[in-house]
Amino acid sequence: MEKEMNQEAVYDAAVLGKGKMFVLGLQHLFAMFGATVLVPAITGLNVSTTLLFAGLGTLLFHWVTGRKVPAFLGSSFAFLGAYGLTTAAGQDIPLTYSGFGVAVAGMMYLVLALMFKIFGTKKVMSFFPPIVTGPVIICIGLTLAGTAITSCTSNWLVALVAIIVVVVANIWGKGMIQIVPILLGVVASYLVAMVVDPAARANVAATVAEAKWFGLPVIWEETALSIFGKDLDVSMLITAVITIAPISLATIVEHVGDMCAISSTVGKNYVADPGLHRTLVGDGLATAVSSLFGGPANTTYGENTGVLALSKVYDPKVVRLAAVFAMVLSFCPKFAALIVAMPAATMGGVSLVLYGMISSVGVRNVVENQVDFTKSRNVLIAALIMGLAIGIKYYDVSGAITFAVGPVAISLSGLAVAAVVGIVLNAVLPGKDYEFGTNHQGDTAVNFGSRQK
Repeated sequence: MEKEMNQEAVYDAAVLGKGKMFVLGLQHLFAMFGATVLVPAITGLNVSTTLLFAGLGTLLFHWVTGRKVPAFLGSSFAFLGAYGLTTAAGQDIPLTYSGFGVAVAGMMYLVLALMFKIFGTKKVMSFFPPIVTGPVIICIGLTLAGTAITSCTSNWLVALVAIIVVVVANIWGKGMIQIVPILLGVVASYLVAMVVDPAARANVAATVAEAKWFGLPVIWEETALSIFGKDLDVSMLITAVITIAPISLATIVEHVGDMCAISSTVGKNYVADPGLHRTLVGDGLATAVSSLFGGPANTTYGENTGVLALSKVYDPKVVRLAAVFAMVLSFCPKFAALIVAMPAATMGGVSLVLYGMISSVGVRNVVENQVDFTKSRNVLIAALIMGLAIGIKYYDVSGAITFAVGPVAISLSGLAVAAVVGIVLNAVLPGKDYEFGTNHQGDTAVNFGSRQK
């Protein structure tokens, strides 16, 4: 069903003319840019690849959903921890193996989409209640926070500039300023670093000077597909898959919340048409394809939902135009070099806020769904999820539980163990009281973007 909308709402941007459509597309690009490029800057993934598959993923999503949903798919924050996995020996798992794990997580969307189609949304979502997803999301942010502090220590002045700008833009900003706090924090802190840090300034100048103006955005050696050869490490591959795939627990719930939020903003019920099964397939395929070719996981962006609310132009064509702009930028290595050379303190300051916001999203999910912590079952589920996630993360240098299955050694992160334990406990313990669809505010409470109206 469609609800009554403001008379200013525009559903066909063609009536505005090509010039205004161009500007509106740039506005959506501007909104998603800061958060999208921050993920590869933090993880070490290729910036150009990230931009290419943000654009391609968005177009793929629109194709799968019948070009009905005005959503932009950018880099997912939820999988940041996936790229910091360690083996039992304390050695970093290559990004290529982590990428394959993220791709499998993306394919889990397709499984869930089929379940949504067969059993219905309420039945499937009963396995992902806030008492499970909330604590898992809280732990995602907490397990990452230490790396942000490490980066901040390289120059606290630069880091504090990023933090202050993000806070001020979020709280006191108006219009577009309030929608892009991460981008503004990065730009302001970056500029300050160029003034006060000669070493950072020299690094940026050298990195940008060496980069070409034009280049291909995909490098085969950086893709997950490149690992399949005679040197394939099966143990590492299984570890990456088993450890990363459960993170989709949080991102699938985020997706459902995003679809509800976009539906509310635009005034069309996208949960019913094209349906959650189609939007999940689109999101999952975008994530899988991006990860296989060296990009990060994709997710629908709350920032772009904010642009929709601000502009009142709800035509998906405008979002697809932004996707094309992102793809064009991906072919400019010199532009990507600016991101790669970003001072560590700048990334640290923005990341500190970002990781804290991820944990806050988990708190919001619990609060807005009014989870009853007077019930022993809820206390125990939350306690075990957070205890396992944090405890395993820090119990030794590996940050994982390692066991052998025949000749194959498998390592499970705290988040993976915690997510599985939480789902199982919620399924078997009596007293379940969560039903999806009865609390709109709660259903839209999972979003890893900077703001969602």
